[in-house]
Amino acid sequence: MKTFSLWISGLLLISLTGAHGLDYFPENLVVAKENDVNPIKLTCGTTTKETVTWKHKGEELDEDSVEEGVELNGSDLILSKVETPLVGEYSCWRGEKMLSSFHVLLEKEEAGELESFMSCRAKSYNCSFSCTWNRTGYAAVRLGLGHDCRQGLKSCQWLGSSSKKIQNGAFQFELPHSLSPYAEESSRLELTAEAISINNQSVLRRNKNFYLRDIIQPDSPKIVRCQAVDQELNVTIEPPSTWSAPHSFFTLENEIEYRLKDDDKRGRSSSTLIPKGISQLRVRCRDPLVVSAWSQWTPWKNVRTGREVPCQSRKKGGKKNRKKKQEKRKNQDAGLSQAS
Repeated sequence: MKTFSLWISGLLLISLTGAHGLDYFPENLVVAKENDVNPIKLTCGTTTKETVTWKHKGEELDEDSVEEGVELNGSDLILSKVETPLVGEYSCWRGEKMLSSFHVLLEKEEAGELESFMSCRAKSYNCSFSCTWNRTGYAAVRLGLGHDCRQGLKSCQWLGSSSKKIQNGAFQFELPHSLSPYAEESSRLELTAEAISINNQSVLRRNKNFYLRDIIQPDSPKIVRCQAVDQELNVTIEPPSTWSAPHSFFTLENEIEYRLKDDDKRGRSSSTLIPKGISQLRVRCRDPLVVSAWSQWTPWKNVRTGREVPCQSRKKGGKKNRKKKQEKRKNQDAGLSQAS
């Protein structure tokens, strides 16, 4: 009889908190295709020929009570044409001692590439990138890089235990990689994702190959200062602190957006020299070599003409605060005059 078992893998990973149900990846996970003609054999972890007892979801199985598709064969349990009623935990016992356990789930059939479930981003060419799992309806998710994870081997180093759940049930990951930031990429990263459905009946599995350069998106740059040069402003911009160094090698392209004082119309410039008659500006950046995604815009900054550093962060209640300071100075000056 031809037998197989699939994806026996990894310990506890990230979870979605709940009072009941499987919210982690169990140690021995067996994923079966629904109604597959090839049976699955679960072998009890015993080296003796003593009688063992199998349980399904805590209920003891014997020759008279086994469900359709379940066969007891000595210390082995054989599952044929697995359907929803057969999923769940199977455990092997000798008396009160559990010898081994398996969790059987179905391979989930759901349309969509990995991009429809998750987005990934690299802030730089350094040693890690982040991914966010956005699809709801899943209780636990894990990610792995490399051939071993793609093949579902036990040697795969799954990531999840140090990851965190964010709002709306999404999961966030930080994945390390070994690519050199100075070498041209010649091979793609192999990313594998597995997710357990919230009803604990199935596992979704997706793979994706991509270059690190495909997911580069820098953090927002920093506006250092603005200096008046005749009828223009020269804007000094620094790369984000998270960007790869040296900056002379990992160059960034900046784009400035500004608002004109007279009519509040907006303009954009790839040069650091912009019109002097503006009221506000903001900046974003990208890697021009790979034409990466643009960073997020910096917050709008107010431009005050006639000052040594005319670029200031926009703050609520700025005029009111300035009036208070002016009144305070007047009162102090008046007090000094009376004293003299």
